[in-house]
Amino acid sequence: MRILNQDIYLLSCLQQNDLTAFECIFRKYYSVLCAYGARFVPIEDAEEIAGDTLLWLWEHRQALNIQNSLGGYLLKSVYHKAINQIKENEIKNAADTKFFEATQQLMEEESFYRFQELSKRLKEAINALPSSYREAFIMHRFQGKSYKDIADILNVSPKTVDYRIQQALKLLRKELQEYLPFLFIAIPHFLTHYKHIL
Repeated sequence: MRILNQDIYLLSCLQQNDLTAFECIFRKYYSVLCAYGARFVPIEDAEEIAGDTLLWLWEHRQALNIQNSLGGYLLKSVYHKAINQIKENEIKNAADTKFFEATQQLMEEESFYRFQELSKRLKEAINALPSSYREAFIMHRFQGKSYKDIADILNVSPKTVDYRIQQALKLLRKELQEYLPFLFIAIPHFLTHYKHIL
């Protein structure tokens, strides 16, 4: 009962814009929310979700209407955010797979000259990437390494690896936009020639 009363008091202070009350809530629940979120998503994502959940609590402090315990409310919020992220990742992966399958068929219909031209342009564009982007991109697309494996090799987080690869893709799309429908399908055929100059 004392814990519940403490939360009621902290919520009351929070709604009166008491930053100290928010800091108390953050210290009390952040680690718990991280551990709970990590049951569903990687720890880096769980930490981000926990932080976002507590930040949301502060930003919406005036409109809060928590009927039960604060802890239960926060855990439920983390759960829903984690599940939504899992769904978003599944949709993203499915879309990526569909893109590659569709463009594979298109690429097979292109002439040998078109492929040779694209291979040359692709090699130049990859070489022009910032080194950190190029390194992560090559390990993922050419060497088939997972984000986690790349993160371990480079001693960075998987989210950093994801960011670098996405930035590499963005730069390649901009540089090779006229070849966009065929861009990544060229990579498997091009790999044999390109790997000798890595």
